[in-house]
Amino acid sequence: MPEAEALKLLGAGLAIGLGLIGPGIGIGILGAAALSALGRNPEARGAILTNMILAIAFAEALGIYALIVAVILALVA
Repeated sequence: MPEAEALKLLGAGLAIGLGLIGPGIGIGILGAAALSALGRNPEARGAILTNMILAIAFAEALGIYALIVAVILALVA
């Protein structure tokens, strides 16, 4: 039975670890692109920041889904 508990926790760790790689990279790319766009066109600051924050929120939602799956795997399975 301890092996099952260990595998359950390993699965939860892999779920959160792999599930946050995509959003982490995506948020980094979004931030870099927004700063680059601001450097080229500072007058469009409002539109760029609004779209960047919206896109980051969507990427962060994917990370939250991965967290929920990891918690479910750790506590329920």
